[in-house]
Amino acid sequence: MLPQPLEQIVGEIAADIVDKAAEIEACADAKEEGLEPGPFGIAVVTREGEIVHAGAAATPFPIQSIAKVFALEMALCLVGRRLFERVGREPSGDPFNSIIDLERTKGIPRNPFVNAGALVIVDILVEQLGDDMQASAVMDFVRGQMTDGTVGLDDAVLATEHDGGDLNRAMMSFMRHHGNLHSPLDEVMEAYVHQCAIALDCRGLAQAGLFLTRTRRSPDDKGEDERAKRMREVSALMMTCGHYDGSGDFALRVGLPAKSGVGGGILAIAPEIASIAVWSPNLDQHGNSMLGVRALEMLSHRTGWSVFGPPL
Repeated sequence: MLPQPLEQIVGEIAADIVDKAAEIEACADAKEEGLEPGPFGIAVVTREGEIVHAGAAATPFPIQSIAKVFALEMALCLVGRRLFERVGREPSGDPFNSIIDLERTKGIPRNPFVNAGALVIVDILVEQLGDDMQASAVMDFVRGQMTDGTVGLDDAVLATEHDGGDLNRAMMSFMRHHGNLHSPLDEVMEAYVHQCAIALDCRGLAQAGLFLTRTRRSPDDKGEDERAKRMREVSALMMTCGHYDGSGDFALRVGLPAKSGVGGGILAIAPEIASIAVWSPNLDQHGNSMLGVRALEMLSHRTGWSVFGPPL
């Protein structure tokens, strides 16, 4: 039982974040100094489907790397744990777009959430899906998880990724050299760019992530039990790798599995309780929304939601 209604908690957090936005960002390690604090939105969808939101929760933004969570779930459904023969499960101490790490591991990315790992996941999807499905597959999956709301594509991200994808192509070529990329580079790049460009608002993102909350095992139902175990694996990777080099700090401050994107969004999961999406565009040095991380820290404190202990 929460100490106050969830709607009151979310509304008070949003108001406090907006009121203290400049102070919060001034105390953070900003990626780009001197930016005006941007808008802030938050949405919470409970396990029962109740939606609570506040702030700029209806403003769409490109989900960018958050899409890697949905792609990972799809790939696990298609090929199972054989996936981890091609992608590791460990945090990386290097930047998310580092090619140096691939040299150490002979073409095996450290985890599915660094760019190289995400490209291998997309390669698996391209291999497994038909030509008419592969580019839009993740977008279609996201749309299928939502009960309402709009899913679009961000034109600026599409243009940026197409024009500036040289480093991603270099990583793909390096992995192909080591036998860990099988599909044509252009097909993998097209599918990867499309998933990065998916545009949702906080309400839509929280709805899309709700399936990840279903972690309760069912030994009497093999299919449900396998699904729950898969959700636990995805959540574990979100906890350890979802915020790149800021993952340890985020786990300490928030205590929930989450995945960030450079579009300013964060998707967090309170297992068996709720899916939470926050958004604000200004990022810290690790590429995580400064106001978004602080809001999730406040929500965890107010509700007690954490994988490290029971709720209040």
